[in-house]
Amino acid sequence: MAVNIPEGIDESEFTEELLKKLGARIRSLRKQKGFDNYEHFAYARNISRAQYGRYEQGQDLRFTSLVKVVKALDMTLAEFFSEGFE
Repeated sequence: MAVNIPEGIDESEFTEELLKKLGARIRSLRKQKGFDNYEHFAYARNISRAQYGRYEQGQDLRFTSLVKVVKALDMTLAEFFSEGFE
């Protein structure tokens, strides 16, 4: 999958926008799993609650952390990225 940065947007703005989309997707999927509270989800999945909260806020996260979250959501990466990243 190629990542094309739209003309007129610098790379840091583009990265920030993608991180926001990641956070929104993570939050949406957590709620679909029946967890209204991010702390309860993180605790149940043995993920640092503070760190998980930052993921949902769209703060920078490492690929390995993303994989851990996707696994905790019982999804594949393909399923995770199937919505919200057009």
